[in-house]
Amino acid sequence: MPPLVAYFSMEYGLHEEFHSYAGGLGILAGDFMKSAGDLGLSVVGIGLRWAQGYTAQRIGSDGYPYDQWRDYPPGPLTDTGVRVRVRVAAREVECCVWRVGRYAVAPLFLLEPVDVRDRWITRRLYDPAPDCRVAQEMLLGIGGVRALRALHLPVDLYHFNEGHAVFAGVELITDRMEAGADFHAAWREVRERIVFTTHTPVPAGNEIHAIEDLRRLGAGCELVGAELREIGGDPFNMTVAGLRLARRANAVSSLHAETARAMWAHVDNAAPIIAITNGVHRGTWQDPRVAAAADAGAETLRQARRQMKDELLAEVATRTGVRLDSEALTIGFARRAATYKRPDLLLRSPERLAPLLKERRIQLVFSGKAHPADQAGKAVVALLVETIRQWPESIVFLEDYDMALGRLLTRGCDVWLNTPRRPMEASGTSGMKAAMNGTLHLSILDGWWPEGCEHGVTGWAIGDERVGPDQDARDLEALYKTLEHDVLPAWADPEAWMRLMRASIRMGTELFSADRMVREYFDRLYTAP
Repeated sequence: MPPLVAYFSMEYGLHEEFHSYAGGLGILAGDFMKSAGDLGLSVVGIGLRWAQGYTAQRIGSDGYPYDQWRDYPPGPLTDTGVRVRVRVAAREVECCVWRVGRYAVAPLFLLEPVDVRDRWITRRLYDPAPDCRVAQEMLLGIGGVRALRALHLPVDLYHFNEGHAVFAGVELITDRMEAGADFHAAWREVRERIVFTTHTPVPAGNEIHAIEDLRRLGAGCELVGAELREIGGDPFNMTVAGLRLARRANAVSSLHAETARAMWAHVDNAAPIIAITNGVHRGTWQDPRVAAAADAGAETLRQARRQMKDELLAEVATRTGVRLDSEALTIGFARRAATYKRPDLLLRSPERLAPLLKERRIQLVFSGKAHPADQAGKAVVALLVETIRQWPESIVFLEDYDMALGRLLTRGCDVWLNTPRRPMEASGTSGMKAAMNGTLHLSILDGWWPEGCEHGVTGWAIGDERVGPDQDARDLEALYKTLEHDVLPAWADPEAWMRLMRASIRMGTELFSADRMVREYFDRLYTAP
């Protein structure tokens, strides 16, 4: 019998109407749960129910993004009747345990405080207040372990998707110590039942907390300060703790595994890090018209692609009043707004961009959402909007990026642009969604793309694998060189473009599906070494 795996994630992207996700991490977790359900694998998910979810982000008259929050009803949730308690500082926080219905996923349970006085903890996903963030992670980790027990689920293995869930490991160690084991024996025993996925190689994406704050709030359970320091260091690093609590860890692409091993090489007693490249759920992200047309004649695929592009351009017109040219090469860029992703890279050479826009050879569609506390990310969006206003007929920005908009963009654009500063993109799944819809990927060789790119066959690489102080300038030059000498000539040749689309769809569906990813987790991460 395969092990029963409890998958812990702070967010789950299941549907745009269910406000339980912020971005790529949640979309990955949602796709994981969908594929696990499709495949009938022994997985159960644990998360939190967010009253206000994540921000809706609108562009103000000054071009700056502003956050809007509203309360959402529980939606497709059923109360299991199970209640668990987690002490947060001086309060015993009682949580109900909801089960997610409606969506075709493996069993997924979400915790939420019962008393309105405790709802501040799960009001907003990724609340930046330090005490609130720790309290959220306590409910996910400590509360999640207790909920699984109360549900009488015989969990064999705990999978922490990112460091948010590491207090589950602390709870499990405390349990073993209460049964009579000493700290190190308990840690060794618990470690055999935990695996860990690390994501971002950006330092700011790896949380740290002061040991005294963890003990004040109760996140350390019954462990003393010295024991917490052994697990996570001082200050307590959630990723370091994840690596030390797990028997094995994985990065989310081959290149990311190399980056993560180097980044965490100084951590003693860390789990070995293997590579399991992300994938996306075909049923969610690949348009049925593309799936049906992939093996049909060229005209069938061409018509499907035309319909999806027309749908995107109609939505652009509805949202912005701008009517883009259906014959122009439409380049899309949409993802979390962060400085290392360099969404403005193409705009940094106005003397080369201007002729392409004036001659209607290309047009650009941007979207994205910055973390509410990320002022640098918001400044990137404001800079984009300011630049776009110089080209109101050829460049648009679609505000409040979500799953619905993500589907429209990855299906309706002709080219999907990705310009991170290598090697800072762990994986990047939007390009996989685009690829399996015949939207051709034009990207820096970062994240998943080195594994999918056959230059001029499945899409195009921007530049080479070099990094260094002149990286931005080199990448900008390479971007325009590839666009002018490879992409636009291919666009002018319908037969060449058709060959590229077919190769892209085949590559995306065969190599980068969430079904493949989940099977790899069972074969390579969950199976005991």
